[in-house]
Amino acid sequence: MTVSHILNPREIIDRRHVAALLDESARADVSAEVKRARLVEVIKTALKDGTAIIRARLEHGRANGTETVSAHSYLMDQLIRILFDSVTGHFMPSGVRTTGERLSIVALGGYGRGELAPLSDIDLLFLLPYKETPFSEQVVEFMLYVLWDLGLKVGQAVRSVTENIVQAKTDITIRTTLVDARWVWGDQDLVAELKARFQKEVVDGTGAQFVQAKLAERDARHQKLGDTRYRLEPNVKEDRGGLRDMHTLSWIAKYVYGTGDARKLADLGVIDGAAATQFVKAHEFLSAVRCHIHYIAGRPENRLTFDLQREIAPRLGYHDRAGATAVERFMKHYFLVEIG
Repeated sequence: MTVSHILNPREIIDRRHVAALLDESARADVSAEVKRARLVEVIKTALKDGTAIIRARLEHGRANGTETVSAHSYLMDQLIRILFDSVTGHFMPSGVRTTGERLSIVALGGYGRGELAPLSDIDLLFLLPYKETPFSEQVVEFMLYVLWDLGLKVGQAVRSVTENIVQAKTDITIRTTLVDARWVWGDQDLVAELKARFQKEVVDGTGAQFVQAKLAERDARHQKLGDTRYRLEPNVKEDRGGLRDMHTLSWIAKYVYGTGDARKLADLGVIDGAAATQFVKAHEFLSAVRCHIHYIAGRPENRLTFDLQREIAPRLGYHDRAGATAVERFMKHYFLVEIG
């Protein structure tokens, strides 16, 4: 995900403006508690305003589903950067940091892929060079409490580069999260070291093993959910042909070919251009459906219930026609996309 993929990013959030507000607050002659409360207030307002703009773009047809989840990732990136800079610049003791106090913030999961659904968890890795220090412990704790005060659900891990590598060798879940790992802020050299070691010590020579494990996971999930293609109230994320199956293909492609981008895979000759176009369009559609579900439900729901089908159909441009209602037309398209 790059800023070039985000339409008018400064309309979503102006990081310099928000940071300037917090710098001004930090200079005020008030207690640390008051400054912290102001920090939460300013960031919460920026999150609310940015989210409203992103939602309006989708609902008014000015952004598709892929652009919407990318925009939510972009907004979260900016807020985390603002928070990190404010915490380390205004709330931690000043002084020269030692090499052991280096810290990097890494996005994982859907957030790491740049595909953050509106109300999904924010998965973060606080990456350290060695063991945790008092400085890094204080920064991580301060940041997490602020993120929780914002009403965000955060999945977090604090690990050194070596700890990530050791755990990734034996834990396929951690290995998969590192496939999607993306630097957000802090020490970039730490992330570069992690990625280099991950490729050399974990990925190289294990492609077949990884593919087998991810396909087995997929098959087990399909079996658990009944493996039905025409569920009347489908789960847009977990059902067969849904977003999780697309994620599985992306993880495999990244692991084996170094990219999960369908267009780039077509350029490499892994898939043909028609398949790449179909994948891109399916992702745009399913992401839009999932975003609408989150916005309407007000929670991280992924099931497309009958009530939601009626509400989402017109939002996606489906209307009653002779012989078919808006919902029927919407769901026919949904199942064609999901199965395709």
